Amino acid sequence: MDGVWTVTGLRWIDGEPRLTAGDGRREHARVVGAGLRIGWRIAGPRRCAGVWTGGRQRPCPYRETIAADSRTVQCPTCQSADRGLALARDQIFDDGRTYRLYLAWFGDGLLKVGLTAEERGTARLQEQAALAFTFVGRGRLPAVRRAELTVAQAGLARERIPSGLKSAAWWDLPGPAERHCRLGELRGEVLRLLAGHGLELLPDGPLVDQVDLFGLAGGVPEAYGEVRALGDGAVLAGALRPAIGGRLFLDRAEGGEPLLLDTRLLTGWALRAIPAQRCEGIELTARARPPDEAAQDALF
Repeated sequence: MDGVWTVTGLRWIDGEPRLTAGDGRREHARVVGAGLRIGWRIAGPRRCAGVWTGGRQRPCPYRETIAADSRTVQCPTCQSADRGLALARDQIFDDGRTYRLYLAWFGDGLLKVGLTAEERGTARLQEQAALAFTFVGRGRLPAVRRAELTVAQAGLARERIPSGLKSAAWWDLPGPAERHCRLGELRGEVLRLLAGHGLELLPDGPLVDQVDLFGLAGGVPEAYGEVRALGDGAVLAGALRPAIGGRLFLDRAEGGEPLLLDTRLLTGWALRAIPAQRCEGIELTARARPPDEAAQDALF
């Protein structure tokens, strides 16, 4: 992106991760794929991202500022106008659309149940970094939401999984056969639970694996720096690995351990493309693969 663009988010569109931004006159979406070399200088102040509505991002009418380290990228006014947030907070009873109930697998013991508008296809599962998923039912919002609560209250799957648990699971992923087996077993239990529930069930929905899509088949770095916050004047420079939901691994131009960036921290900042040779002004938290407890026991 040439010039100065304010980031409005990362969205998966047609199966590709695209960083969306605006310059006050037009919007731009750039695929952030593996191997893309970037040199971005962050410029503030960091502002509210506005609201995604009608297929486009509408800017915040008040240009409110937000904290540099916040993963909440909207001011209270824009949050109150956000349809997706209203849906998540059960503030919408029925909007006339068809929804699908999904089951998603994020790692050992990390099973999630959720819903997504049918018109969005699989985008929500890609944005959430679901490593495998399947659709098990469809219907109007009230029926799908009741089914979601039923599955969660039965203890078969969670409604929410923190991002820290998701990324911790990347170090030790079982093979595709085991992933599919665990998700398939969950699907069978859920279909039995929801029989006669008033939902159109999808017993033959395929089990979709996204590990290769996210570049995780070969694992993740043994150690990396997780970006905790960006600030005015910070610089990101290097080559991107495949996006994992809304997070990006960056191989730093100057070498050393890669960085992991949650793109919510990028949202609201203005970016200027520069010929940078190193990352600067970034607050990091060190992450490393936990020691193998079995191996530790063997040593002592």
